[in-house]
Amino acid sequence: MGLRATLDFLLYDWLQVEALNGRERFADHSRETFDAVLDTCERIARDKYAPFNRTVDTEEPRFDGEKVILPACTHAARLAYAESGMLSAAQDYAIGGMQLPYTLESAANSFFAAASVSIGSNMLTSGNASALMAHGSAMQKKVFALNEFNGRWAGTMCLSEPQAGSSLSDIATRATLDGEGAQTDALGPRYRLKGNKMWISAGDHELTENIVHLVLAKIPGPDGQPVPGVKGISLFIVPKQLVDSEGALTGERNDVALAGLNHKLGWRGTTNTLLNFGEGKYPVRGAAGAIGYLVGEPGRGLQCMFHMMNEARISIGMAATMLGLAGYYASLDYARNRPQGRPMGAGGKDATQPQVRIIEHADVKRMLLAQKSYGEGALALNLYCARLVDEQHTAGPQAADEARLLLEVLTPIAKSWPSEFCLEANSLAIQIHGGYGYTRDFQVEQYWRDNRLNMIHEGTHGIQAMDLLGRKVLMEKGRGLQLLVARIQASIQAAEAAPLLVVEAGALAAALRQALAATEAAWSTGQPGEALANAVPYMQALGHVVLAWMWLDVARAALRADAALPANAGRLAAARYFFRYELPKIGAWLEVVSRRDMTCALMDEAGF
Repeated sequence: MGLRATLDFLLYDWLQVEALNGRERFADHSRETFDAVLDTCERIARDKYAPFNRTVDTEEPRFDGEKVILPACTHAARLAYAESGMLSAAQDYAIGGMQLPYTLESAANSFFAAASVSIGSNMLTSGNASALMAHGSAMQKKVFALNEFNGRWAGTMCLSEPQAGSSLSDIATRATLDGEGAQTDALGPRYRLKGNKMWISAGDHELTENIVHLVLAKIPGPDGQPVPGVKGISLFIVPKQLVDSEGALTGERNDVALAGLNHKLGWRGTTNTLLNFGEGKYPVRGAAGAIGYLVGEPGRGLQCMFHMMNEARISIGMAATMLGLAGYYASLDYARNRPQGRPMGAGGKDATQPQVRIIEHADVKRMLLAQKSYGEGALALNLYCARLVDEQHTAGPQAADEARLLLEVLTPIAKSWPSEFCLEANSLAIQIHGGYGYTRDFQVEQYWRDNRLNMIHEGTHGIQAMDLLGRKVLMEKGRGLQLLVARIQASIQAAEAAPLLVVEAGALAAALRQALAATEAAWSTGQPGEALANAVPYMQALGHVVLAWMWLDVARAALRADAALPANAGRLAAARYFFRYELPKIGAWLEVVSRRDMTCALMDEAGF
């Protein structure tokens, strides 16, 4: 059973995604149109992406002094993707979109991540354009967003800086009005930007005729000095090539210069850059600084950018999931075909007997079940989050608001849990291959290298954990956490009616009580330093509770469909594995959270 069969089950049997077609926005769609989109993306991924995954890993981007050079296969893959219409799949018909449910868009894009994640990193372009559709002016939408959605231009997001990393309040990039007065043209208030941005994915390339950078920068306050903290941060459109109000290139290069390429452990096919804005390498219109156009209101840059970042975080979770599943499929195939060792009989091993395939060994089955439980469970979580996006935009007011709040709580988990545990799945895939897995003759070592970035990508593990325990479970007086608890309890109650799931339902109920007690204990003193000292163990534990919930619900769907089918029997086995081998781990994690253990926080650096 491969990825397509798993997607079909999760979409149609579990999430009942066809029901969305009863809503006005999706009324033109059917199971047939959904399947056609999945078929198209599966074919493009198989033909244009998968054969070149090793190519883009070994032929890294290089700078010849004028432009970034990428393999021809990258150009062909991106063109095929853009021509498929997937960049605007969930957008309105009026702007050339398909008005697909985001759930379908997310599922269809999973094929590209599984085939070659570093070729298939188009998420920033669609995320960039979506942020502009939400916060940009009518002209900015027309000129920039629509030309990204149609594939003509690419997009980035430029947050981090060499000296600040993830600490956005410390960014040093500055934006000042262009000229002595407020210079405004059809594209919006015009500013000049100066500063440096680091770790910019797809920051420079020749795949498109233009690159639209979304840049965070600080505007000086009334006293001419930068406003401290995040309140002074604004968002700007800074195109690589300047354009007019009709979206035509003016022939002027903006002062955005490639300062260097970062050489990464994985994701080597995606250009990753250090960009200098306004350093004077490309003087423009007789003044210093890169030209940028303000998006939204001054000082509200983070709110605008987080629209894009939340979408990117769910996409990172999906990328991590697909890499985990790619390794699982590879190690499953290897285990089915690699003969080694002999079965253990009553008198030990009989050397006269023929060798068995390694999949017949219990420990190899353990490693395969672990990978399956991590990968397919994470896929269920990411698709569930995508379904919440559709609820947020197309359901009635109450359901939409609940979906919004539930998504706030789940997003740090949907990004970080797959990033950690699907990386572990990749490690197990290497282990199953033995020494061969540690060589470049097999792709499992590349899957591990590619996946290692995702615990850092779009907000590190520690940042996501502090966001979860420090903000998300507390927001709106804890209503988001209460919604999550109510949904989990509803699944538990439904599972208790199925004799085969009674034990698992009870185990999840007990785990949920543990997690809630730990949440309360962490904040019992009201001291953030104590509560957040063990935020990562908290996120690991709550993530395991959420994944157990996913598996309990998926198991119910498997029983409804037909438990005797091999695929559904496999799902039930993966659910049992997760409940018996994984869920019990939360006790140790929650113990340090509940005691507000300060071992790590109080460690004197001299002792290291």
